[in-house]
Amino acid sequence: MGCTTEEIFKIEMKQESTESVEIRLLTAEDAPQWARLRLEALERDPEAFSSSVEEHGRLTHDEVRSRITCDPLTRFVVGAFVKGDLIGMAGFYRETGPKTRHKGHVWGVYVTAAMRGQGIGRKVMEALLACTMHIRGLEQIHLAVTTTQAAAAGLYTALGFEPFAREVKALKIGERYIDEEFFVLWLPGKSS
Repeated sequence: MGCTTEEIFKIEMKQESTESVEIRLLTAEDAPQWARLRLEALERDPEAFSSSVEEHGRLTHDEVRSRITCDPLTRFVVGAFVKGDLIGMAGFYRETGPKTRHKGHVWGVYVTAAMRGQGIGRKVMEALLACTMHIRGLEQIHLAVTTTQAAAAGLYTALGFEPFAREVKALKIGERYIDEEFFVLWLPGKSS
């Protein structure tokens, strides 16, 4: 059984500024906001993502809608909203092959700069992980973090992810190389 917005993602956070943050699954109707925030992420933090601004610019509206359309058992994107504006996100997809479907992957984690340091990234990831607990047969969740993203690596470690490998020169931006570290989270009750 998968999760629904009503069961898992209707989480209200009260911020010090008295603005509340709603965390929920994205729907196809959120495509324009996701595309805007994804572009911001790729422009502001190019070292954090393997995708580029150019690749993002080539996506059609239908491709964007498809990327964020939810199937709670195989793929979804969690979003954080303030006053209806998407300010944070994290995606999940499950592998589909018979020998690899025990694994899932987190992708595209980002919180807009103005909202960082308030625990929003943690809440988005907690909601994402809560939803994955309902996916039968899922045993482990993987993610990759560039070595320039120490705060992100710290968050994932605090959430129980363990580093298991490093790819040297994983990304090349201009003439600069960046390494990626790979993390795994063993889901409760599953063997490691």
